[in-house]
Amino acid sequence: MMQLRSLLFVAYLYGTMALMGSVFVIGLVLPRRFIMWGIKTYAGALRWGMRVIAGMETEIRGLEHLPDGPFLYVGKHQCMFDIFVPFIVTPDPAIVMKRELLWYPFLGWYALKSDMIPIDRAGTTKTLRRMVSSAKDRAAIGRQIVIFPEGTRKTPGDAPEYHAAGVVALYKALDVPIVPVATNAGLCWPAHGTLRRPGRIVYEILPPIPAGLDRKLMMKRLEAEMETAVDALLTEGLAVQGRTKPVQGPQSI
Repeated sequence: MMQLRSLLFVAYLYGTMALMGSVFVIGLVLPRRFIMWGIKTYAGALRWGMRVIAGMETEIRGLEHLPDGPFLYVGKHQCMFDIFVPFIVTPDPAIVMKRELLWYPFLGWYALKSDMIPIDRAGTTKTLRRMVSSAKDRAAIGRQIVIFPEGTRKTPGDAPEYHAAGVVALYKALDVPIVPVATNAGLCWPAHGTLRRPGRIVYEILPPIPAGLDRKLMMKRLEAEMETAVDALLTEGLAVQGRTKPVQGPQSI
């Protein structure tokens, strides 16, 4: 049954993306706020499908910790849904994303229209400068800058691999607080494969880290607070699923 529900959800995921992408395509010639509304609508539809089709409940904690105005949303990345959560919890997110994603139908078009921040995988000094410049432009109009410092989706329980350069550069240049966001999403929606496990996905918005700290102190605090929260959510999520440890490696059916 779990395999069938997983396949049905994958069909819903991409079918809804194509349908809503076609419906909102008119937004490509309208003001940006129309496209942002379309993405938020898809995020809500995806959350509904996760619960109804695949049995993946989602809970968002700590909304009271979100500051007003621009800030740096630093998230743990375990599944595709992570990139849609900022559209649910923040008014106007701008996501730092891989430039190659711009070539994807719908996804690339909407990323360009919604003024996201595409970067090259190479991670050169020139790339870093461009990212910071783009982020400053977005933050200047009150947008929230979203970055996933590990750069790719991770399996729950994996050792953390934070790439400090991007976070530090943005933190220093923007002079805004960091809001860490922990999750256990990979227990239900693995980074690879099509299997989806019923359970409760939690996104926990942690108290902000204030602007202006020493960069080493900031990164040490960010990683410690994030990983402590992730470990607690991992234990909680496994208990809901009746498991004792996450499954490692690609999962398919």
